[in-house]
Amino acid sequence: MDESMLAAIHATDLPEATKNELINSLESREVSDEQFSLIMNGVQEEYRRTRIEPCEACGIVAAQSLGEPGTQMTMRTFHYAGVAEINVTLGLPRLIEIMDARKEPSTPTMTIHLEPEYSSDRDRAREVSWQIEAAPLHEFGDIVTDMANMQVVMHLKKEVCDKRKIPMAEIMERAPQKIREKRHYRDFESDSDEHTGNLIFTPKNETYQNLFQLADHVRNVIVQGIDDIERVVVRKEGGEYILYTEGSNLKDVFEVEGVDTTRTRTNNINEISQILGIEAARNAIIDEMKSTLGEQGISVDVRHIMLIADMMCMDGEVKQIGRHGIAGEKESVLSRAAFEVTVNHLLDAAVANETDILNGVTENVIVGQPIQLGTGDIRLIAKPINQEN
Repeated sequence: MDESMLAAIHATDLPEATKNELINSLESREVSDEQFSLIMNGVQEEYRRTRIEPCEACGIVAAQSLGEPGTQMTMRTFHYAGVAEINVTLGLPRLIEIMDARKEPSTPTMTIHLEPEYSSDRDRAREVSWQIEAAPLHEFGDIVTDMANMQVVMHLKKEVCDKRKIPMAEIMERAPQKIREKRHYRDFESDSDEHTGNLIFTPKNETYQNLFQLADHVRNVIVQGIDDIERVVVRKEGGEYILYTEGSNLKDVFEVEGVDTTRTRTNNINEISQILGIEAARNAIIDEMKSTLGEQGISVDVRHIMLIADMMCMDGEVKQIGRHGIAGEKESVLSRAAFEVTVNHLLDAAVANETDILNGVTENVIVGQPIQLGTGDIRLIAKPINQEN
């Protein structure tokens, strides 16, 4: 029996003895008709209690519920994600990042869970990390700039290649190819000798400037792992090995053998939206907001966060809450003008001959009318007593 079912039973107004009897019978999977009706009545009662009142300003309450605790959050930008080597942006800067729907977070990071046969063995987990962590060519041997022959000579160490489970031939083929494709440098020729482990690069235009430029490309070209992931840390948690990364690339990580795609996550919400879809992005917004607030001991009802996430994702793409997103797309001219760039909004509305029907809160406050919420949403019409039906 899951925790939500237990919570629903405990939330009912039933006597304690009846609750315990219900829980015991549910755990034994035997539920009588009478018990089932008790459960359903309890669930319906709980549902009735959690509904909002008619005309409730749920949007404003949600904004207050996040805005007020936000003023008490620290500006401490960095926090260690369980491991001392990986920095993650948290606190108010992270909350602003989520609300602004930034294309890329300031500290992209991933938490990669592994399949059971990999997560229990440190050596196999380390092998998976080598497939993910970007490894530049200089980690596989010695690079020498031969100025006499105008060459950059790379001497591969076989023991390093064997340890990292990558054939020397693959490195020799991949290095020149990746320099041309990823680093966009093509003014060189290359030659390799697998027996000696030498990989020789020669610039086409033999000048010292080109030679040193080529040497820099050779030293830093990524020959193993995923380009966007700078570092991977393996850590044991709850009896299994988990990989924490600096950098994020969900699509390529999902293709690595041994990665559990159902539990692996990233803090890059825009990337989640593109790879897994808008519903996954909505869930990510909710989780990221909850964890950011929870990390500082702030408790906010999840329904407020869900409402904000729904607003951000309702058009099928992740939109920011600012003037380039939800606030800037409101129908009301006065509401848009009250938020930012007042003169521009009023000018554009005047040119386009727009009208404002004064339905929202902001615009009614501006013109001094009662707002269309709560008691202000009700229109009472007095009927004369002598009027015939």
